[in-house]
This record gives sequence, structure tokens and C-alpha cells, in this order.
Amino acid sequence: MNAIRRFGSAMIVPVLLFPFFGIVVGLATLFKNEQIMGGLADPDGLWYQIWTFMENTGWTVFNHMELVFVIGLPISLAKKAAGRATLAAVVAYLMYNTFINSILDIWGPAFGVDISEGVNGTGLTEIAGILTLDTNIMGAIVISGITIWLHNRYYDKKLPDALGIFQGGPFIVMISFFVMIPLAFLTAWVWPMVQDGIGSLQGFMIASGYVGVWLFHFLERILIPTGLHHFIYTPFQFGPAVVDGGITANWVSRLGEFAASDTPLREQWEGGAFLLQGNIKMFGSIGIALAIYSTARSEKKKQVGALLLAATLTAVVAGITEPLEFTFLFIAPLLFLLHALLGATMVTLQSAFGLVGNQGGGLIEIATTNWIPLMGNHWDVYLAQIVIGVAFTVIYFFLFRWLIVKFDFALPGREKDDNQETKLYTKADYRAEKEGGKAEPAAFASDYDRRAAAFLEGLGGVDNITDVTNCATRLRVTVKDPEQVKDSDYFKNNGEAHGLVQNGQSIQVIVGLSVPQVRDSIEAFIDEN
Repeated sequence: MNAIRRFGSAMIVPVLLFPFFGIVVGLATLFKNEQIMGGLADPDGLWYQIWTFMENTGWTVFNHMELVFVIGLPISLAKKAAGRATLAAVVAYLMYNTFINSILDIWGPAFGVDISEGVNGTGLTEIAGILTLDTNIMGAIVISGITIWLHNRYYDKKLPDALGIFQGGPFIVMISFFVMIPLAFLTAWVWPMVQDGIGSLQGFMIASGYVGVWLFHFLERILIPTGLHHFIYTPFQFGPAVVDGGITANWVSRLGEFAASDTPLREQWEGGAFLLQGNIKMFGSIGIALAIYSTARSEKKKQVGALLLAATLTAVVAGITEPLEFTFLFIAPLLFLLHALLGATMVTLQSAFGLVGNQGGGLIEIATTNWIPLMGNHWDVYLAQIVIGVAFTVIYFFLFRWLIVKFDFALPGREKDDNQETKLYTKADYRAEKEGGKAEPAAFASDYDRRAAAFLEGLGGVDNITDVTNCATRLRVTVKDPEQVKDSDYFKNNGEAHGLVQNGQSIQVIVGLSVPQVRDSIEAFIDEN
């Protein structure tokens, strides 16, 4: 389970690239829309040509999504020499697709695939110029994952001196060469059947109606504490679960078509009402934050307000909800269950009023890939979306406030102990402890180093760390002895963490959006020791 959590969090690395490029494509679509821009949107004009130029490059990550995931996963999952693991993963993925190409070229009819049809053939695509079966990001994730496992297991393998040139990265590529052969044959045999199954899944999910929509969004929210929510939305957002190429890429590619037609969006769009969780992030987060603020003690309101303002803006604008959700998740799990129930219900109700599209992120993504380019012909759907959302903000506020007061949850501003203090440990402190001496106060090169040093002390020191990874907001650490890990208050008071999740040797420190920089500092400290 720990490995699954780490794998799910690693997918955040490539996923974080998509919002920016989605915004670029969304803006280009907006500025090329004749109904909005008038004469400026003349296809022969300079304005239109400039935005076409921008849009074409905006498709970079969408057109090379498989390679982005192959490269992105080793960054988080390789236990050492992440750069060499990335190179090995890319080479293994290219070998894998080249093997498939050769199999289909030589024995294609035996596998029921006619490669002569090219990319127009059912289930075929090009990866780095290699015509192969379209395994989408699923194939990329599997191959990258296998290569990372080989890297972590055999990278340090000592070969005889005569073969020393093949140690390290070349040895991983050599092993991968032979591993990719049976995988390529297995893919050529199984994947055409999988593609047929995916087609059936699409029909099932669409036919399941509002029940499927509610369940999707409930699971996407309720699984956040486990880190497994990535496995709910990723096949829909970037994989072929409901539409070819994933909801994000397919939706953005058809914005011009949707904007030009006044046919209801749900009649034009066959992808169902999935990936609408951005509404939970926008409308739900505001109601939650207001409830927490209103129940804080008067002398704490200013401090709590500053904390909630930053966390809420991050949730609403950027779609990163963990800084806000983790302020109450572990203190009051009942509130998080209510959050998942209300959010799924709100989104399902919005979908009943015709809402569909690419709305998995925050306000920026929703506005640029939905509201702005499509408001002209579909304003009524978005008006209903906003009205329902605001109504649920009010529901969130009153229900959360009532439960907080009724059960006296110790949320920010309502702590039971106002005088609790914990010593801030520094890099010098834990070095001195290791050497048996006493440290003098030391300055840090950055605030990230200061927080990293505090976290390391709370995790039991360098010698207690087995490996370190991160997702969008959480530092994920495996420790040797979980008894050495300090409690949540230590991490909150010393490193400004939002909370701590501990499951045996698997530790999650809720750091916030600066977690990549904190992780870099931690790894630098570990290397020094």
C-alpha cells in the first residue's frame, strides 16, 4: 500500500505541467473566436496567426503526454541518481515501442492489427516517430514504473572489473532491453482486447448517468488522505477511460467547435460529466474557510484569517486544496466525510443542469478552458453552475459551523492549549547531537533549509530515513523506526507544516506548495551526512 501511495503521488510531477498549457490553449481559443473578438479573429490577420502560433506550442505536453509521464515518474520514485533513472526509462520506453512496431510489422495479422493503415488505423499512434499501439499513458506509466524498479534494485550492482563499463545506468538499460521483449509481445496480444474493453467502459460510464458522476467525485475527494485519489481521476483526465486521449486534451482540442455551436454542451460532448471537481475546490473551500474563521475565538481571528486566506486562495485559484483540507482532515474526519458528500452532490446537481467539460482544476483553468471561450453560446449552463455553487457555499458554511460548534472540534483558532511551544531544531542541532556536542545557532541559506532541518529532526534524524519523495503538497518519507517520529504539533510549530499522517513506517508531512524545495533541502542534508 505504501508503494501504491508513493506511485500515486509521483504522478503529480507531470500532472502539474498540464494546467499552464491548458490555459495557453484556452486563451488562444478565446482570442481566435470570431463571436468574441469580431474582426480581430480573421484567419488571414496577424492577430489570428499569432494566437495560432501560441496555440500550436500550447499543445506540446498534450501531444507528448506519454513521454512526459515516462520522464516525470523517476524524478519522484528513483531512490538515487534520478537523472540516470530518467534516461533509462526513456530508452526503455523507446525500445518497448520499437519492439511492438517490429512485431506488428512482421506478424501483425496474427495479432489482428494492420499496421499498414498508419496512425489512422484503430488503436495506433506515433511515439517519437515510432508507429506503435496506442497504450496511452497507461503504457508509459507501466514501462516507466518497471524501469524505476530495475533502477532501484540493480543500479548499485557491482559487476566484474572487466565489465565495469556497463555498471549503473547502462546495466539498467541492458536489463530493460530483454525485459521489454516479452512485454512487447504481451502488449501486442492483450492490448487490442483492452482497447475493446475501454470502449465498453466508456459506454458503461456514460450510461450509468448521475450515479456514476456522484460516485466518481465522492471517491476523488474521500481518497485524498490515502493519496490514492490520483488513481480515480487520472484514467479519466489523461487516459482513454471515457474519451480518446483523455478529457483534458479532447475537450481543449474541441473548444472552437463547442464555442461556434449553440447546441447544448452535453449533447455535443460524449465524455460525460466527469472531471468537475474544480467546483468543489472553488465553492466548497470558501464555505469551509468561512465556517472555520467564524468559529475561531475573537483573539485568534486575525491569525486564523491570514492562514485561511492564503490556503483558500490556493484552493480556489490554483485548485490545490490540501493546505486547506488538511487543516481539519485529521482533527475532524467527520467534516471531511461531509465535505466529500456535499461536494459530490453539488457537482451531480450541476451536471443535471447541463454542466460538462474540463473543470478539474481551480478558477484559472475553469475560466480559460470553459467560461471565457464558451460563455457566448452557453452562458445559461455557467449561470446555473455558479448559482448552484454559491448555494452550496452557504450550505457548506452552516453545516460545517454547526458541526464545529456541536462537537467542539479543535480547529485553528480553537486549540485547547494556547501555550504549547516546541523547540525549533536546526541543521547545527542535529549535526551536534550526532557528534555528541552542543551546537551554536546557525543561519540557513534559505527558509527551505530551515524547515527541512526541523522536519529531519522530527523524523528521527538522517539515519532514520529510508527514502524521501513528494507529491503536490506532501513530503512522503519512509522511516526505519516510526517510534522516533515526533507528533503533529512538532511539525506544525517548527516547520509550519499543516499536519502529519503516519501509517507504520510511511510518513506524510503536509508541507504545502513549497514541498519540492523542502525535499531538495532534505536530500542535500542527507547527502552531506
